[in-house]
Amino acid sequence: MAEEAKYSIIREVGRGNYGVVYEAILNQTRGKVAVKRIHCNVPENVELALQEFWALQSIQRQHENVIQLEECILQNGQVFQPISHRYRKSDSHLLLIETCLKGRRCMDPKSACFLWFVMEFCDGGNMNEYLLSRSPDAQLNNSFMQQLSSAVAFLHRNQIVHRDLKSDNILISHRRGSPIVKVADFGLSKVCQEKGNVNQHRFSSACGSNFYMAPEVWEGHYTAKADIFALGIIFWAMVERITFRDGDSKKELLGTYICQGKELIPLGEALLENPNMKLKIPLKKKSMPGDLCKLLHDMLAFNPKERLDAFQLEVRIRQISYGKKRQRSVS
Repeated sequence: MAEEAKYSIIREVGRGNYGVVYEAILNQTRGKVAVKRIHCNVPENVELALQEFWALQSIQRQHENVIQLEECILQNGQVFQPISHRYRKSDSHLLLIETCLKGRRCMDPKSACFLWFVMEFCDGGNMNEYLLSRSPDAQLNNSFMQQLSSAVAFLHRNQIVHRDLKSDNILISHRRGSPIVKVADFGLSKVCQEKGNVNQHRFSSACGSNFYMAPEVWEGHYTAKADIFALGIIFWAMVERITFRDGDSKKELLGTYICQGKELIPLGEALLENPNMKLKIPLKKKSMPGDLCKLLHDMLAFNPKERLDAFQLEVRIRQISYGKKRQRSVS
């Protein structure tokens, strides 16, 4: 991938609308890394790449449950140039903006422009595939809920709003024996420039995946609390193993929804149409601890002012009884 053969690509592990992800090795240490290649032939691709770069490079202290960026490399034809993530701008960073965002089109493969993200490798795939391939486990669910709450609180403390949280964008690593979740895919994220409470920052561009979007995102007026609604969808679906079939990929995905006849309506859209709708939690006949039920209601509140923020969630999630081992009393 680089002139000095710093990395060797092993295989393709994923492909989306904006890029391809490979498993690769760092030749010097033989350590595994994940490499995402984004073709910078259209401004939209570059914008997504830069959003991800700015979000990951802005984090001064890494978090165990947030994917780690090792380096970012701009390929311009046959030239590979690292983009520094220690500083806001570099010569290659400015070159990327100049050559790609101003509408240049590279039709000649030899002069094609790519952006390569080198990130830590996660050997367990994404959380959606991981959970659906296993029997339900309350203790594992509790662990994932705590890890994800900690990760989102960390991002919000660092003024980063993810805006596309879903089980497909959460990866699993086994490096320490127990599964560790890693929040990934920051292409739609926003780094808030203003200091202070991230929940005071307002967004207007509706984005994300329909089944995880909060009601206010559908309207185009929302805050960082939209991330909490998405987490609520993920937690509820994870606990009860609620799934739907994606219309485009036909994949089975974890997510909750409202049924209207044979049509599945995203929960956020349904709440926007009927703010007084009472959520049926638990959805299935199995019982659910009252404190977990209350937590999900507080995460999925229609009114963002009544919804938990990431910092409140981080505290509440440690207090719920769900998935915790019962202590034996000693007489």
